[in-house]
Amino acid sequence: MIRIGLTGFTDHPLLVSSATKASDKLFDYSGHFPIVEIDSSFYAIPQQQTVEKWVAQTPKNFQFVVKAYQAMTGHQKREDWTFSSIEEIYQTFEECLMPMQQANKLYAVLVQFPPWYDATEKNKQYIKKMNQRLAHFQLAVEFRNQTWFAPQQSEATLQFLATQNIIHVICDEPQAGIGTVPFVAEATTSKVMLRLHGRNLHGWRNVGNKEHWRKVRFLYNYNDQELQQFATVCQQFEQQGKDVVVTFNNNSAHDAAPNAKRLQQLLDVKYDGLAPRQLDIFGGEW
Repeated sequence: MIRIGLTGFTDHPLLVSSATKASDKLFDYSGHFPIVEIDSSFYAIPQQQTVEKWVAQTPKNFQFVVKAYQAMTGHQKREDWTFSSIEEIYQTFEECLMPMQQANKLYAVLVQFPPWYDATEKNKQYIKKMNQRLAHFQLAVEFRNQTWFAPQQSEATLQFLATQNIIHVICDEPQAGIGTVPFVAEATTSKVMLRLHGRNLHGWRNVGNKEHWRKVRFLYNYNDQELQQFATVCQQFEQQGKDVVVTFNNNSAHDAAPNAKRLQQLLDVKYDGLAPRQLDIFGGEW
């Protein structure tokens, strides 16, 4: 199984009609792709009723990747917490996801660590503790610090994740120094995740206005040659019996959806059981 999807379901105008209400965008999205990454959970832990609604709005075999809350990954300073303790944060996060887990729709919790989170024993121990705290869920770790994949460290990093049964998130991103990681096509579990951020080196280094960094950093449109490289990697994992998920995060100019559709075409992958489409925006070509 190779599942292709996007980061978020609200900001992909090519997938929905102009008449679609905001509350119905997930339903429209699920008519095109079988999986989505929920990125909003990084900024605020969703209400349980919101998660229940997402579960109800999507087909039986639809899957979610949910990003871990920022206080859990060290992005948010202690003084900015709206919770009394880290235990309360973990409990709230776990409780909100239980309806999704019980419906067998949670593919993984995406744990994206910040660029300063380097390969130290202390940080490894925290990951182990996080894995224990969220024992009901499958974790997927994305590093943003090059030390995890330094020549003398890479094998140990992969072995550590494998021992913990944590998915290694394979990233495609610009190589912009210590705060980025190389594309390491190695699996650590039976599940594989590729997360594609684009290759806009200038935008990654020069995000400009802090409020609009996302519009600059992820401004990239993959060409066919690049997409074929990802297709080959996916096919190799599939031949090994792996369950593969690919999410496109290069959406500054709404390139994620057409890139994902093109990868699906290159792989000749067709999905059964998607939500019915009221309007096939891509037409017969797709």
